Amino acid sequence: MGDPTGFIKIKRKESGYRPLYERIYDFGEVEQTLNAEDRKLQASRCMDCGIPFCHWACPVGSVIPEWQDALYRGETAEAYSILHATNSFPEITGRVCPAPCEKSCVLNIEETPVTIRENECATVENAFASGIVNARIPQSRTSKKVAVIGSGPAGLSAADLLNQVGHTVHVFEKNDHIGGLLRYGIPDFKLNKSIIDRRTNLFRKEGIVFKTNMLVGKDISGAQLLKEYDAVVLATGSEKPRDLSVEGRELDGVHFALDFLIQSNKRVAGQDIPEKEIISAKGKQVVVIGGGDTGSDCVGTSVRQGAEHITQIEILPKPPEKRNSDNPWPYWPQVLRTSSSHQEGCTRKWSLLTKKFTGENGKVKQMEVVAVEWTKQDNGQWHMKETGKPKIIQADLVLLAMGFVHPVQDGLLNELGVGYTSRGNVQVNGQRQTSVEKVFAAGDVERGASLVVHAIQAGREVAEQVHDFLMKES
Repeated sequence: MGDPTGFIKIKRKESGYRPLYERIYDFGEVEQTLNAEDRKLQASRCMDCGIPFCHWACPVGSVIPEWQDALYRGETAEAYSILHATNSFPEITGRVCPAPCEKSCVLNIEETPVTIRENECATVENAFASGIVNARIPQSRTSKKVAVIGSGPAGLSAADLLNQVGHTVHVFEKNDHIGGLLRYGIPDFKLNKSIIDRRTNLFRKEGIVFKTNMLVGKDISGAQLLKEYDAVVLATGSEKPRDLSVEGRELDGVHFALDFLIQSNKRVAGQDIPEKEIISAKGKQVVVIGGGDTGSDCVGTSVRQGAEHITQIEILPKPPEKRNSDNPWPYWPQVLRTSSSHQEGCTRKWSLLTKKFTGENGKVKQMEVVAVEWTKQDNGQWHMKETGKPKIIQADLVLLAMGFVHPVQDGLLNELGVGYTSRGNVQVNGQRQTSVEKVFAAGDVERGASLVVHAIQAGREVAEQVHDFLMKES
């Protein structure tokens, strides 16, 4: 370790956000960067613990103490090499990961963890700027072909590793650009899409073939895939949104959050959307139903579109400001999370159940909600009951951000005949193989909606299993 007493001498220093009344008028990334000397000092705070809980908590198994030390010593190439060894695109997790590593950092006992996520992003950006990151073109090729369906984090991670061991990899994407929900689900103010393009351009140089505007199951059949490829990796994500079956759901102005975010990302990228199809928050009373990251992204996007007022409601109780005794370090803290979007202007409410939507001339104008109370039963299950009288919230635009129930089964998945779990996800065995021999699955499609970093690791794991399968076959 570079400085054994760094964590004592140096205080945690975050890069912070761009000024609020500057950033809300554009979709540029909100997070700022520290200078090289400050970043070195932050890396010196790593304690090189006997048990690296940060490494334990990281889904991709990032060897955090080692690359923190390299960053402190100014060894950019070494730090990047260590990071890239467990993660195909650390520049993305350095921007959008909720950093379970920091929540498990020993210094987080005092709520001053090492700035691991920011250090990661800075390390990779420095590596790109220094010309350290270059295409790694495989020296030889096998005779095997693999089709990866979906170009999100799981698909790209799997494609990268399978290509590096010499297989021919074709990635199919239903949209016109690569990235899946990295591109279309995450706003530019969190992840500028040039970051995705930079990495996928490297992948192209390395030999991965991307096939965009290809909806597998429609533009090409599952049967054709099985005939043309030696293995198929399903990485289509979990895109079946959770809906609300209440009166007035059909009113104009009630939309799924993802439809809103996808369209906004396309508009920011300069794509034309027909006027009658545009979902805009400009000048409207916006209500976001759902308190997670997707809901937060809807808040930030609505702010930038010029919403008059934004309310975000959640059916669950308000989380505590600090950890409860039954949620100790180093586990993930079940506490209140406030994003940069929330700071930009949003009224947050908890323990509210949506009862119905009402409107005029087919357009939503109001919604009726009622307070709920949660109690834990003797069997450990939570029970919800309504309390008080219904209340009215003004709403010209309602965005349903209540998560996703399972992958879209109609089309490719049903055509292939893969099995499903009780939750509706694609069922896999210990080798991430589905009920169809040549078909594997990774990420949200088999896990359920989760973090980008979980999807990256799933892609790495499925790549290893597919490689073993292909080598046994040959």
